[in-house]
Amino acid sequence: MTRMHMLRPAAAGVLLVFALSGCSTVKGWFAGKDAEAKKAAAPAELVDFQATAKPSKIWSTGLGDGERKIGARQGPVVSEGRVFAAAAEGRVTALDLQTGREIWQFRGAKDDALRLSGGPGVGEGLVVVGSLAGDVIALDASSGTERWRAKVTSEVIAAPLVTQGTVYVRSNDGRISAFDAANGERRWFSEHELPALTVRGNAPLAWAPGVLFSGNDDGTLSALALQDGRVLWQQAIGTPDGRTELERMADVDSGPLIDGTLLFVSSFKNRTVAIDGPTGRPMWQSEYGGIGGMGVGPSGLLVSSPTGTVYLLDKNSGAALWSQPVLARRSLTGPVVQGDYAVVGDFDGYLHWLRLDNGELAARERVGGKAIKAQPVVADGILLVQNVEGGLTAFRLD
Repeated sequence: MTRMHMLRPAAAGVLLVFALSGCSTVKGWFAGKDAEAKKAAAPAELVDFQATAKPSKIWSTGLGDGERKIGARQGPVVSEGRVFAAAAEGRVTALDLQTGREIWQFRGAKDDALRLSGGPGVGEGLVVVGSLAGDVIALDASSGTERWRAKVTSEVIAAPLVTQGTVYVRSNDGRISAFDAANGERRWFSEHELPALTVRGNAPLAWAPGVLFSGNDDGTLSALALQDGRVLWQQAIGTPDGRTELERMADVDSGPLIDGTLLFVSSFKNRTVAIDGPTGRPMWQSEYGGIGGMGVGPSGLLVSSPTGTVYLLDKNSGAALWSQPVLARRSLTGPVVQGDYAVVGDFDGYLHWLRLDNGELAARERVGGKAIKAQPVVADGILLVQNVEGGLTAFRLD
């Protein structure tokens, strides 16, 4: 017994020495786990590859102070050989598509303090933009002179739709307002209830004869009557399930894509659905989806998932024809098709060309060091990309 009591202080001393000397070791264990977690969450590093495509920059210009962290995904639109683009600081610019030459520029009055965030949308001889303060401004497409202004109830961060003598504006509170394209008088409005937590961004509106299509923040797609905003049908795209508000986010922030009588709609909840437009009946569902717009190629439908994988889906079934995960966690834009390639932008200002036949990397270019959030646009073979700093660049494939 005496011997055992004598050993206890010694053993305690040994344990104390071990504990003191092991502090750095224990910290190292946790530091190692933290480093692993950070690495797993970090954007994928760019890999080397043998380029098989040759994009060349044909022009570049600064539009003014860009959206930066507004989250509006400002991008250009092309009509009749002209590029129309907006900058957050209150400028709208019209440029020649082929040369980048400025045709006109609109600037709000000095006391306007406009922060443009939605658009532009083009049609009916108008260029229409929206602001963070809910302003809707219609400009003459040929000269850039202001034609009229209207007001909506919340910020506008999606491009207005201009068609059939009407300007349709979706504001960030879930309301769609219809204005007369000639004078800006409001014709009707429609409201849709928002969930408690949503992804920053709104899906652009789309239309077919007599019908307006709106992707909603609760994961549904609504078909409204163009004439008066009546709900014709509504279909669930992403199901808002989960234990937390974050897990339940199912926003449809990718604009509905129309192909004949079919609608393709994609959700933040990793789901893409093909819908019969006249009836709203689902034709197929795919477990691959995302936000930021879809692209259509000869052989399928392109989507970028929230995790950074690009998929080509069969238009008849939704099955994945190929997937490309090499750009994981790089906050990709929606894909667009240029020639035989799919193109996406990322958080670090890079553009990536992927082969449409198999998804392999084909080319890479950088447009400044700032994020690209808006889906690139292709018109007349020219790819246009706008970054959050307000830079607009045009590429052609050699």
